[in-house]
Amino acid sequence: MSADTPELDMTATPPDARDLDQSLAALLAGAGFARSEPPLLIAADLVRDLVGEALARRLYLTGDGDGAELCLRPDYTIPVVQMHLEGARAREAAAYSYLGPVFRQRPGLPGEFRQAGIELLGRADREAADAEVVSLALKGARLYTSGPLTLAMGDVGIFLGLIDALGLSPAWRRRLAKDFRRSGGLAQDLRRLAEPPATGPSRAGLLAALEGSDPKAARELVTDLLSIAGITTVGGRSASDIAERFLEQAALGSGGLSPDKVAVVEKVLAVEADPMSAERDLRAIAAAAGLDLSGPLDRLARRNALLAEAGVDLTNARFSTSFGRDVDYYTGLVFEIGDASGKVDKQLVGGGRYDRLTDMMTAKLGLDIKVPAVGCAFWVERLALAGGRS
Repeated sequence: MSADTPELDMTATPPDARDLDQSLAALLAGAGFARSEPPLLIAADLVRDLVGEALARRLYLTGDGDGAELCLRPDYTIPVVQMHLEGARAREAAAYSYLGPVFRQRPGLPGEFRQAGIELLGRADREAADAEVVSLALKGARLYTSGPLTLAMGDVGIFLGLIDALGLSPAWRRRLAKDFRRSGGLAQDLRRLAEPPATGPSRAGLLAALEGSDPKAARELVTDLLSIAGITTVGGRSASDIAERFLEQAALGSGGLSPDKVAVVEKVLAVEADPMSAERDLRAIAAAAGLDLSGPLDRLARRNALLAEAGVDLTNARFSTSFGRDVDYYTGLVFEIGDASGKVDKQLVGGGRYDRLTDMMTAKLGLDIKVPAVGCAFWVERLALAGGRS
């Protein structure tokens, strides 16, 4: 948000804005999303493991009498999903809504603010669930403002499908996926991929011996070799940390892409159009490059059709292949609704598909289930400001 357009302090929100919050809650409940009230305090290490570094730095931390580190919930998604997975109906589809306080350190702004949202869990018909969330997000935003809105969309799954189709090593796939989600070093790493593979004599023999090994066993072997050499820590890093870093860097240095393949990646990332035109452009690029992106592009086409059936005007939406969000767990659709009038220059509603988060959480809880998940959050203070209720 610009310096001359401050975020609304909810302590001074006029009654009509609060009434609109309750209208939003009623809309979500009427759409079948049951109201959820998760705890205010959650395990801090869980949040750190699941969100990006940018959000992790903004947590409000505390502890309990047993020394466990806790944090005030920075959003609702993690505690809502945790409640669902720990409940008796974790294997069933469920729809949740919420409206209440969340807590993030925000320089110059109150650390406590109100947020509403929805989480749609366990739906196997992913594209239909995606379309339902986007459609409901637009209806919710319209409760607050009749002014012009923007709809920006992307799909992390297209980029993930692209790097799979290119036949990259697992290390490079992980690296580029991380780059894409955190929007930091993607351009630099693409340049590095175009360079000839670098395999120095000091690494070649060890890498050849480890090729095809279980990653955990390889890490343990390198750790043992460092220990035998008397290396336990370097710069505060343990031998295990050093081993993991060595294996990652060695793997990244061992597999490149031809410049023409790097150019294909850059073409894909440059696509920006309405969602239907973007689908056609991406199919043309994939066909010309001989890459099979039919899976993610067929899903994009189905979602586009379902959004159109739900009355969403896709001709005025913008789809960008390079569009992502600053949280690590998104795997498919990502979207943001904004204020085209310029009153508010940050997202009013934002969300997407986050199957990776539920995969990580089920692994932590020891559950052998897959839980597809999509949702969005409404920034109700910004929505009130966009509607002129400041």
